[in-house]
Amino acid sequence: MNAAPELIDALVAELPEWLPTQRWFAGKDRPVTAVDAVSTTVLLEGDPLLLHLIVEVRQDDRGEPYQLLIGSRAHLPEYLGSSWIGTEKGLPCYEASGDADLTGRLLDLIAEDAQVGPLRFAQEAKAPVQGGLRARPVAAEQSNTSLVFGQQYILKLFRKLAPGENPDLKLHRALQEVGSEHIAPVLGSITGELHGEPTTLGMLQKFVTDAVEGWAMATTSVRDLMADPELPPDLLGGDFAGESNRLGQAVATVHNDLRRALGDQTADLAEFDRAVGAMHARLDRVAGEVPELTGYAPALHEAFEEIREADGPVPVQYIHGDLHLGQVLRTVTGWLLIDFEGEPAAPVSERSALRSPLRDVAGMLRSFDYAAHQMLIGQPEDPLLTERALEWSRRNREAFCDGYAKAAAADIGDPRSHALLLRAFELDKAVYEVAYEHANRPEWLGVPLASIARISSGGE
Repeated sequence: MNAAPELIDALVAELPEWLPTQRWFAGKDRPVTAVDAVSTTVLLEGDPLLLHLIVEVRQDDRGEPYQLLIGSRAHLPEYLGSSWIGTEKGLPCYEASGDADLTGRLLDLIAEDAQVGPLRFAQEAKAPVQGGLRARPVAAEQSNTSLVFGQQYILKLFRKLAPGENPDLKLHRALQEVGSEHIAPVLGSITGELHGEPTTLGMLQKFVTDAVEGWAMATTSVRDLMADPELPPDLLGGDFAGESNRLGQAVATVHNDLRRALGDQTADLAEFDRAVGAMHARLDRVAGEVPELTGYAPALHEAFEEIREADGPVPVQYIHGDLHLGQVLRTVTGWLLIDFEGEPAAPVSERSALRSPLRDVAGMLRSFDYAAHQMLIGQPEDPLLTERALEWSRRNREAFCDGYAKAAAADIGDPRSHALLLRAFELDKAVYEVAYEHANRPEWLGVPLASIARISSGGE
């Protein structure tokens, strides 16, 4: 089913100005020059109207496909005013993910195993889904849009699309197949078509009601430490080291599960050359954009070259790809890992490649550093609090690695035993952080720069 072409044309004409205002839009670095409708599907007819759009967003020589949910009503409720896009053919059009009267339709279609035009709504095998629930959007900043239905389900809609099965869905399915205990079950999916290939648009999972985000737990522990800077970290009521140890075990177990489900390989010389070349290229690009990084570039290049001297074979496999404290949830039964999509800004080929599990370890170690220093951003320099932040970071980094070593496969073992490789991955991640902070949060730039100074000098 298709909406009137003139309505779609008028709506799409509004998108070049509207898209850059959306938090999930990844192309804020340059103006939108044109938007073209790739496909349009009516999911609910009448008033209100629910449209599903896939659009191609062009920015000079770059084109990226995005998924949109558009609502239209004769009378727009006040609470939807902030989602307004424009008035097309006399009807207000708006971004519909916040409209509970419309988004419930998505869950109903999954429960019905429905096919609507090119869109396939499907339950997973042995996972009956109950329809008839209202949704609320998850408010956290993210590159996708997630909707929670009652206390039962969470539906992630992937905003920036790539042809094929999304890595998040692929890895969740694989982990579920081998009975992994550290993920939320997959219950359904939405699939469309892009460039003639079936493409993941959404993933439905069980909503874990008792979960607390790892970042919230870690930063609460840091606040406790800063409130009583004279007390040793191990005597704090909010000491996080025990949880860091259990988290390390959970991450290693998920790596083992991914290996069982999807296999692994041994990195050859060509793979090392590609990895080292990518690190050098990122560093050169970021140093050209961020003058504060230039002075560290020689030491960083040297650290990247040193991984060519890594002892023994290096196993590569499917990994999480963007692991940090915001991607893990603590429940009453243990830690869960979420969002296996990989780094959203990375190309699909990189997110789908086999890589060393030490990259995930490095990502979590960097996250501990961020959690430790987040309270100091924008504050007058205080040597005592800075030392306390470093102390918290070291304690939890060590606890995480201890936990990882307990559960890791024999050929990985203690991540600290691969010192050159782990240091290079940490530094590469920190260079990425420098680029991100420079572009988005300049006041945070000192966090990765200070860490680069410590790691490259052997102080961390």
